[in-house]
Amino acid sequence: MSRVINNMLASYDNWVNTLQMGVVPLLLLFCRLWVAWVFFNSGLTKIASWDSTLFLFEYEYQVPILPWELAAYLGTGAELALPVFLAIGLMTRPMAAMLFVFNIFAVVSYPALWEKGFYDHQLWGLMLFIVCVWGAGSLSLDKLLRDKLV
Repeated sequence: MSRVINNMLASYDNWVNTLQMGVVPLLLLFCRLWVAWVFFNSGLTKIASWDSTLFLFEYEYQVPILPWELAAYLGTGAELALPVFLAIGLMTRPMAAMLFVFNIFAVVSYPALWEKGFYDHQLWGLMLFIVCVWGAGSLSLDKLLRDKLV
């Protein structure tokens, strides 16, 4: 009886492993593209109305440590540059880690966000954490370059 159960469990494990080989790369790609799209669009919004961006950084956002003007430039630059690397899967773990920290700063710096956008930031943080832990997956430049170099 235990041999039958062991065979069934082994078959189940093989089936799950096969399924994961196809699904996990798609999940990682989905997480990377979703978060990249959100942050990149936020950066585009900031540069489209730069005067209001500077106003928000000076009077609304409470960015710790940095002067508001430097925070505006660094924040906008991060929102425009980091998502590109994340989307194509290049240096993915460091880029995801930087966006993860950036996401935390966004939530901490703008308390008005807590009421309406906090759940979105939690979701993006979880997606970035997944990418930090598992990496870019096989659908990325990281994987392509690693295969070519090794």
